[in-house]
Amino acid sequence: MKISTKGRYALRMMIDLCMHCPGGFAPLKEISSRQAVSKKYLEQIVPSLVRAGLLKTVRGNQGGYSLSRDPGLITVLDVLSAAEGVAEPNTEEEFTGFIWEELDRLEREYLSSITVEDIVSRNGILPEYSI
Repeated sequence: MKISTKGRYALRMMIDLCMHCPGGFAPLKEISSRQAVSKKYLEQIVPSLVRAGLLKTVRGNQGGYSLSRDPGLITVLDVLSAAEGVAEPNTEEEFTGFIWEELDRLEREYLSSITVEDIVSRNGILPEYSI
C-alpha cells in the first residue's frame, strides 16, 4: 500500500480531532493551523472522510468537524482506505504474485490493529472522549 500525502494528512486530521476536540467540533481553519497543512488541502480530504462515516460536520458559528465515533473504533486502515481508496495488489506475476498478496494482507492486518486512540495514547495525550 502506497501512502500519499493525502493519506498522511487525513490521519493527522483525525488524530488532531481526537486530541483537541473530544466530543466537540473544530473549524477546519483551526485544524489547518495546528497541523500546518493548508485549509484548501484539508478541504479536499474531508469529503472522503465524511462519506466513509469517519467524520461528522455541523455548519454554522459553532460548527466544524468532529469524529463520528469513538477514536478507539477508528483504525488507521479505515482512515487510509477512505483517503487513498482501496488498491488491490498486483498478482498477475506468475511466480511472485503470492508475495504481493501476502504483503498486502499483512499490511491491512497491521493497519487495522492500530486505532486513532492508540496513536494518541502512545504519545501520552488522551483526553476524555464522549460521543
